[in-house]
Amino acid sequence: MNSLQDKANLFRELHATDVLVLPNAWDAGSAVAIERAGSPAIATTSGGVSWALARGDGQHLSRAEMLTVIAQIAAAVEVPVTADVEGGYGLAPSAVAETVRGVIEAGAVGVNLEDSRAGTATLFTPDEQAERFTAARATAATAGLSELWINARTDVYLFGVGEPAGRFDDVLTRARVYADAGADSIFVPGLVDVEVLAELATSSPIPVSAMAGPGAPPVSDLAAAGVRRVSVGTSIAQAAYSLAHHAAAEVLKQGTYGEATGALDFGTVNGWFS
Repeated sequence: MNSLQDKANLFRELHATDVLVLPNAWDAGSAVAIERAGSPAIATTSGGVSWALARGDGQHLSRAEMLTVIAQIAAAVEVPVTADVEGGYGLAPSAVAETVRGVIEAGAVGVNLEDSRAGTATLFTPDEQAERFTAARATAATAGLSELWINARTDVYLFGVGEPAGRFDDVLTRARVYADAGADSIFVPGLVDVEVLAELATSSPIPVSAMAGPGAPPVSDLAAAGVRRVSVGTSIAQAAYSLAHHAAAEVLKQGTYGEATGALDFGTVNGWFS
């Protein structure tokens, strides 16, 4: 599959056939590992990318730094790539447009764009965020990739915005406004209640995407609730860094290697990159 257009079309088809499960990668090597595990597409995690560059999560990377990693990931795998571009690296719609242009040039066919303001727990109003999505959609068309998938992340539940009783209506309003502005799916991290997700899936004009991980319902339950896309955020990156920490601590303090037991053999891993 050589054409970016082909990858964009395939990525759209993956959303239409069944629940799309996207383990999140944070660098080219992790993307290859996830592809070899059978993932039909690669989603990046901004948190994992930030950690790989020794930064904290929360929009502390520059646009150029993020685009460099996205390009490395897209070049390392054959499957479609969708990129977590946080808040778009700027408040204005023009900044989002510049980011989307860079994402397409980097070889990705989808973006996550969140409605929280960088470094804060405050959100753009639905209309403000809609202007940003409109700019993203227009730029994708100008760049020759009208099929770019826009996953509209809303942080209403993640940040506990507003009174609990009003959060569902807030998210549903955003889903409708964002859909009108060109978003393809609504992504609601922080919401894993299958009953609420089922209600949202029934009411939303665009497919619902959820973020899962340890402690969340299994993918089968999320799919049964009508969720069409499941990603795991930083969960796999956390597990990888945790293993590195524990294995290093063990060999340094005890001189043993138990934490590394069960690792893939050298030849297998090296073969991925040969």
